[in-house]
Amino acid sequence: MRHLRLDTVAPDDVAAALARLRSELDLPTGFNPDVSAEAERTAARVAAELAGPVPDGVADLRAMAFVTIDPPGSMDLDQALHLSREDDGYVLHYAIADVGRLVEPGSALDAETRARATTVYGPDNRIPLHPAVLSEGVGSLLPDVDRFALVWQIALDASGKIADATVRRSVVRSRARLTYAEVQEGIDAGDASPLLTAHPMLALLPVVGGLREERERARGGVSLDVPEQEIEADDDGGLRLAFRSVLPVEGWNAQLSLATGIAAAQVMRRGGVGILRTLPPAEDRDVARLRRAAHGLGIDWPRDTTYGELLEVLDSRVAAHAAFMTEAMSLFRGSGYLAFVEAVEPSDRTRHAAIAAEYAHVTAPLRRLVDRFGLEICVALCAGEPVPAWVLDAMPELGAQMASGSQRASGYERGCLDIVEAAVLRGREGEEFDAVVVDTNGSASSGVVMLAQPAVRGRVTGAEVPLGEDVRVRLVRASVEDRTVEFALV
Repeated sequence: MRHLRLDTVAPDDVAAALARLRSELDLPTGFNPDVSAEAERTAARVAAELAGPVPDGVADLRAMAFVTIDPPGSMDLDQALHLSREDDGYVLHYAIADVGRLVEPGSALDAETRARATTVYGPDNRIPLHPAVLSEGVGSLLPDVDRFALVWQIALDASGKIADATVRRSVVRSRARLTYAEVQEGIDAGDASPLLTAHPMLALLPVVGGLREERERARGGVSLDVPEQEIEADDDGGLRLAFRSVLPVEGWNAQLSLATGIAAAQVMRRGGVGILRTLPPAEDRDVARLRRAAHGLGIDWPRDTTYGELLEVLDSRVAAHAAFMTEAMSLFRGSGYLAFVEAVEPSDRTRHAAIAAEYAHVTAPLRRLVDRFGLEICVALCAGEPVPAWVLDAMPELGAQMASGSQRASGYERGCLDIVEAAVLRGREGEEFDAVVVDTNGSASSGVVMLAQPAVRGRVTGAEVPLGEDVRVRLVRASVEDRTVEFALV
């Protein structure tokens, strides 16, 4: 989970509740000795390979000035970027950690990553997909060291449309580990800023990122600038929820990743083999529920405006807008993966509705299992070689493995938020709040409300719970231990 961060020491009962939740979801606490030993051997082998000459069949791109852009403190760096102009268009070089060199098919580490499927993020810890000696060491695209990477070369025309794309195994050397705030500050300061003096190609980031945003809007796609929720200590020693606004650079950077995923899907489709990330269109009932949430948060949503058009005018620096963006994530239900080994016809079944295009996960292999396999497919297809048998053998199970891992991660995310919301409201039992009923699940006497302030959801009961209407509720119970917030209609 990436949208809930604890900025203070967790009270004992909150820490205990988070630990209990991890246990209930059977989330691992570490790696077994066999996996750890294998990771150490792999790290030593890869370090020795990097210390020698560039292997045959591997491109030497160390002269290219890549940089990484991530949240502060990040060490599992999957992606590094380089932008340049070419004629009236642009070229994106996007380096992705070469996890295929770190995980031997059929090994103990391979089995462990298939069981985990994804890195799981919580407010007080992170449960990684790979041991840190790999994901934060020889596999991470850290600055000023040589690293194996799979480098995409994506040609974009003057409008930002993908004209051509290929990927190959390479050795790279990142020049800097930058944060979103550093890059935003440098771009805002202009050409004379120390950042753009050191890394002049970053001046193209808002240009290329902006063009890709325009293309996304034109094809009907939606980007959710979901703000990170930060848990802070309040003046009375309790906890409060605050939203950290999303910077424009985060959207531009995300567009480069999305462009790479779209390019990967195009490579897979041409080759007749691949695994696509899919998402069906939003259900009408979910859009209606989101409209009720907008009403409760005081957001004007005209009937002739789509949710995509509304999201474009919202500002994550406004607390109500930030809460709405978080709630809007519920529209993106039913996501999955479609593996194919022969040509499939384009349809809603093959597309990702939010991106409004066919798309593949290939940019986060240190943190997501399926990316390793998608990348190996693309490397083979671009080289005109057969897709490795171990990749093809894994494809029938990949979707189920990712679904299981994602379900655990989502359960942890929801459970963590329930714990924090209960901690924020405890001690305020009997207090009344303005709210809106956002869901009833067909019941006349119970449902779910969203408070206007703080932006908390909870169960509500009453003689008649009016769906979609403003209500006044009284807090009945806020239990950190039970992860429960309960209200009653006043």
